[in-house]
Amino acid sequence: MKRLFVLAAAGAALAAAPAWADLKPGTKAPDFTAPAYLAGKPFTYNLASALKKGPVVLYFFPSAHTAGCNLEARLFSESVDKFKARGATVIGVTAGKVNELADFSRETEHCGGKFPVAADPGAKIATQFDARMQGRNGGPAPELSSRTSYVIGRDGRIAHVYTAMDPTGHVDQTLAAVQKLKVAKR
Repeated sequence: MKRLFVLAAAGAALAAAPAWADLKPGTKAPDFTAPAYLAGKPFTYNLASALKKGPVVLYFFPSAHTAGCNLEARLFSESVDKFKARGATVIGVTAGKVNELADFSRETEHCGGKFPVAADPGAKIATQFDARMQGRNGGPAPELSSRTSYVIGRDGRIAHVYTAMDPTGHVDQTLAAVQKLKVAKR
C-alpha cells in the first residue's frame, strides 16, 4: 500500500512538471500585449512599452489563488520597491484562473496593488517564452504555465532566467540579476 502511494505521488509530480526549455540569456524576448490588472483596475500591458522605462521582471505562475502562487505574489509585492529602486518593473503572467486576476491584483495577501498581473488565456504568452507546464505525456499542459521568472534588459534581451516550482527563490534570483544589470550600466 505504501509503495502504491509513493508511485502515485511520483506520477502526479511528473504529470505537472515544469517545462525546462526556457529561453536562454541573450535571446530576444518575444513582445506581447495582454489584458492586465493593477490594484483591481483593468488595463492593457505591453512589454515593449514597459521596456522603454527600464528592465522588466516577467514571472510566470501557474494559477491565481493557489498556495504557491499566493506566496510568490506576496514575496514579489514585499520586494517591489527594491526592484523599482533599480529601475525595474515587475509583471506576473498566468493562464490559470484569469477570471480571478482583478481580485488577485488588489488583495493585500497577494499583489497588494503593487504590481500588475496579466491574463494569458490558452497559455499563448507562456508558449512564446517556453514557460508551459508539461502534461502527462511530456507535452504542454493545457492552461498552465510553469513557475518561470525572466529578467529582460532594456534592450529587450533575456538577461536571466530561473525556473523552479518552489516559489521562494524567484525574488532573490531576479533581484540579483537586476542588480547585475545596474552594475553593468555604470
